[in-house]
Amino acid sequence: MNQEKLFEIASHFALEGAVASIEALGEGFINDTFVVKTEGSAPNYILQRKNHVVFPDVPGMMDNILAVTEHIKSKVADPMRETLTVVPATDGKLYHKDGENFWAVCLFIPDTVTYDRADSTALAYQGGVGIGRFQALLADFDKPLNETIKGFHNIRWRFEQWDATIAADPVGRVKDLQEEIEWVESRRAEMLSFWSKVETGEIPTHVTHNDTKISNILFDRPTGNVLCAIDLDTVMSSTSLNDFGDAIRSYTNTGAEDDKCLENVEMSIDMFRAYAEGYLSEQRKSMCASEKKWLAFAGRYITFEQVLRFLMDYIDGDKYYKIAYPDHNLVRTRAQYKLLQSMERQYDEMCAIVKELA
Repeated sequence: MNQEKLFEIASHFALEGAVASIEALGEGFINDTFVVKTEGSAPNYILQRKNHVVFPDVPGMMDNILAVTEHIKSKVADPMRETLTVVPATDGKLYHKDGENFWAVCLFIPDTVTYDRADSTALAYQGGVGIGRFQALLADFDKPLNETIKGFHNIRWRFEQWDATIAADPVGRVKDLQEEIEWVESRRAEMLSFWSKVETGEIPTHVTHNDTKISNILFDRPTGNVLCAIDLDTVMSSTSLNDFGDAIRSYTNTGAEDDKCLENVEMSIDMFRAYAEGYLSEQRKSMCASEKKWLAFAGRYITFEQVLRFLMDYIDGDKYYKIAYPDHNLVRTRAQYKLLQSMERQYDEMCAIVKELA
């Protein structure tokens, strides 16, 4: 996008100071992100074009982000650095709409650093601290949040999609995938049983981040300490166990998510312990007994869900996930299944670690 258009978009927000430059920041898979630099001592900003296909309710998403960040600000020592600050448009809305595109702005937090991956137990511990603190600060949040992505981590909803996709078999792949389909079907009852505990309230719901990779934790550059969780587009209400499970799926994998060499893929129990220790150092006081009981299972639950989703997309003709080659989603399915099997083998030890730490 050209600079003139970006400057015009930025002019619709209540920014302090004159805009000096707007530069692309990273290569996001979902949103387009830019740094807005201002002249003099005025703050800098983050400008994002929100993906309205992935997030069909951008206004609702922005309402969620504002509600959550305002709650956090009321509880922390440095509210301008310990959470995001939403900057409204000049018309008072939390976004600006330009044609079909939705744009939003937040303050840029200076003197910070992020990491693309957790390559040590020390960093895994800090990632756990980041998400644990985020959830602990929001444990008493009692306002309703908008469901901006339907059925996210709801395995009952995923199985409805799965059954419809298997029945339709749009590109004729089902006949060659009986073994892989059985991987999913053999765990259906167990996964639905877990989710029923969320539906009945036995496992309570709270504010969840829903994208807990290490790159969504912001660190203070001078001290190296965790500052806050960022990228709050997926914030919704669900069980906090989903956030833990999603992190375990990504942090503990010794291979790649789409590793063709399955020998590379295992769950590192050391990384599991490190993340769990960091997470529970912040969250143990906020969690009820049922959440602690099922915390280790959450890693299996989210990894299973990803097996199902990769395989379902492959059966559906690769419509959801971007692929680099024809069998990419099948490779992803098999790698995630290997990770799931590793978790299942080590599950007793995972439970013992949680019991010790919680």
